Amino acid sequence: MPFQIIAAIFLFATIFVFIQIGVVTVAFDKLGLSQGSAMLLLIASLFGSGINLPLFTVDATREPDPRWQERLRWMARLHRNLDPAKVLIALNVGGGLIPLVFSVYLLRHHPLGGGVVLLAIAIQSAICYGFSRPVPGLGVGMPIFVAPIAAAVIAVTLAPDNSAPLAYICGTLGVLVGADLLRLRDVRGLGAPLASIGGAGTFDGVFITGLVAVLLA
Repeated sequence: MPFQIIAAIFLFATIFVFIQIGVVTVAFDKLGLSQGSAMLLLIASLFGSGINLPLFTVDATREPDPRWQERLRWMARLHRNLDPAKVLIALNVGGGLIPLVFSVYLLRHHPLGGGVVLLAIAIQSAICYGFSRPVPGLGVGMPIFVAPIAAAVIAVTLAPDNSAPLAYICGTLGVLVGADLLRLRDVRGLGAPLASIGGAGTFDGVFITGLVAVLLA
């Protein structure tokens, strides 16, 4: 069974427990979502974590890591143009596209100034870039609680009256920019034929960052 599916099942089970004690409900209630809308967002994010939208390819500077051989056979069925000599850059639906769309939704429904939002994302991106590290054969890793704590502090400092939506926006987008987009030049030598923006381990980081940052803000 592919790693992403296993991770999604585990994450879904964890979130189900959180829902039972009201943690997720409280988090999304602070963002103005009903329980039904929150569940829809959760399910869409989880199922979307297994979908990668191909964007472009870059030349690889290292042969695929042996740990990728089994995954290559599975991914080849989804991405027939997957070439071991190149790295396919893709956008993950659950960990990249959905947080981006939801962040736009929050911007339209909360009085957040554009300058404040850009500043918050820039600071968060710098922090995520500084703490993230390329892991050969796997991808880009980062301590999981650095991003949510940083996002909460940034949001409370810059917009105390609207800290919850700003925490989600800068928290999730900061991870995508700092730990993914700014690290694209590093993926050539990781020995991984697929680099998914917001995918694999980053999906967990983006998702948990959004929830924890909102709870802390």
